[in-house]
Amino acid sequence: MQITIRPLAESDHARWKTLWEGYLTFYKATIDDANTGALWGRLMDEAQAPYCLVAVDDDGVVVGIVQYLYHATSWTVHDKCYLQDLFVDPDRRVGGAGRALIEAVYEKASAAVASEVYWMTQEFNSVARVLYDRVGERTPFIKYRMLM
Repeated sequence: MQITIRPLAESDHARWKTLWEGYLTFYKATIDDANTGALWGRLMDEAQAPYCLVAVDDDGVVVGIVQYLYHATSWTVHDKCYLQDLFVDPDRRVGGAGRALIEAVYEKASAAVASEVYWMTQEFNSVARVLYDRVGERTPFIKYRMLM
């Protein structure tokens, strides 16, 4: 299977939404339609973050999405790139789409002179972690949060 990476397009809405909902289901997360609609609106506005790339197969079907953003940091002069959401259709995994999406974010971050690309995943995400161990460096950080 040949994978092509390109920016998200308005015509991708239905497929993006299916993949987005699959991502949320995988992580047992619930986001209401208003927030999903607002996210879609931000993704369609090139002047706003986050940004989205899609992986497309030989048949022109969007099989994966990656959403990322840049942010300032106190540790470096240059922004960091946070790879926020990555999801590949479960029926299309192990075909290179996940790696291609990550590498495309690396290219975007390099062009933006970002100091690093980083992401998080759940400990139970063992299949994806096999890929992540190949394309990135696992860090010892533990995440804490306070929902507002």
